[in-house]
Amino acid sequence: MIELWHAGFVPRPIADVAANPPTADEIVWLPPQGGFRFAADPFGIKRDEGLTLFAETWDYRVKRGEIHYFQYDNDNRLVTSGPALIEPFHLSYPFLIEEGGELYMLPEAHKSGVLTLYRCERFPDRWVPVKTLLDLPAIDATVVRHDGRWWMFYALPGAERRAMRELHVAWADDLRGPWRQHAANPVRAGLETSRPGGTPFVQDGKLHLPMQDCAATYGAAINLLRIDTLTPERFCATPVGRLTAGEWLDGYTDGFHTLSGHDDVTFIDVKRLHRSAAEPFIKLQFKLRKALGKR
Repeated sequence: MIELWHAGFVPRPIADVAANPPTADEIVWLPPQGGFRFAADPFGIKRDEGLTLFAETWDYRVKRGEIHYFQYDNDNRLVTSGPALIEPFHLSYPFLIEEGGELYMLPEAHKSGVLTLYRCERFPDRWVPVKTLLDLPAIDATVVRHDGRWWMFYALPGAERRAMRELHVAWADDLRGPWRQHAANPVRAGLETSRPGGTPFVQDGKLHLPMQDCAATYGAAINLLRIDTLTPERFCATPVGRLTAGEWLDGYTDGFHTLSGHDDVTFIDVKRLHRSAAEPFIKLQFKLRKALGKR
């Protein structure tokens, strides 16, 4: 059994989608990625010429995520796509940040051992590393400017599903740091609301975080976490909502683990659990590539 994800977007703001989940006919889905491949963790940005979505692309024959872009025109038609960022290590969760007239990406790259900020040198396909923000293998780092500071929410790898059951926080006065660890880390524990799953947003005057519910399975649903208190010393939050995949895409009802947004567009992904007689052959291809050094 393998997991297959499918990403898409909804032409409504994230706070609106969180309060009123989309219907199937509202969602624009990325094209299929091919057998035993998928695109997940979508983030995006709108510009005059249209919408660009960035996502992790994964091939079970390679088992190393890459960041690819998908560009749509203003009529939601796919215009072009291609690689945006590829490293020797796994990449996913291409979180985007606009600051000081620059566009940055903060992809998950915990296999590298650190968390690296990339600046867009040529949109959308040239990104250069500019700063190591944390000397930690942070997972799904999610950044927001709130109450005069930069805040980062992230998970850490470890035994007993640590990456799904502990929420850590860091803060800084400047995006490039120095970043300081929250005094109460880990600020939250439990499989339902500890792993970040998208873009923070403000609703009813309160900051909300999309969080992955990993209790039953990895990325089963998105739980919304309302931040009640956030200082360098204190953290208090309350779960206030839950979104599941529903019947958005035929067969993809087994998970939903990214809710991100920019301007008046929201990005989502859904999961299906898939079993195929070809799985042993796909696994053999991966082992052969590894033996030949083709990672």
